[in-house]
Amino acid sequence: MKALLLLAATSASLAACSGASQPPLEEDLAAITEFNRQYLKAINEEDIAALSALTTEGHIMLAPNRTPIVGKAANDEINGSAFERFDFDETWTPVETFVSGDWAHQRGTFTTSARPKSGEGAARTISGSFMRIYQRQPDGQWRMIRDMFNSDGAAQAN
Repeated sequence: MKALLLLAATSASLAACSGASQPPLEEDLAAITEFNRQYLKAINEEDIAALSALTTEGHIMLAPNRTPIVGKAANDEINGSAFERFDFDETWTPVETFVSGDWAHQRGTFTTSARPKSGEGAARTISGSFMRIYQRQPDGQWRMIRDMFNSDGAAQAN
């Protein structure tokens, strides 16, 4: 009987501790929505510093038809190069967001239009699906740790 009471008291104590350390789901969802607003703004404003600040050092991007882009520096290089060559107009529509403790994933759809800055060639538009994994950092902020996307078909010239 004492063991059962000790187990019940320990379980209640652990549940109270874990509940106190995690924000309510609504706050996490709002924080991830705000994260996405900032991330999308950084893409559309071609702000590599702001974009980089929203990822972890171990960020990995899985893009179609290429090897994984591993690490913040490699992602910054790829994104910075794209920002030098193209003007972007990107939109996202999240379909579902799942939060579990300090981890979250989100699935949705996107459309991106890239117009060459050189003025040579037509803008290209591509639509598809994404899956992102976010991790809450020690300071409580959410950061993207994994980003994967695919296209619904070939890019279309505008």
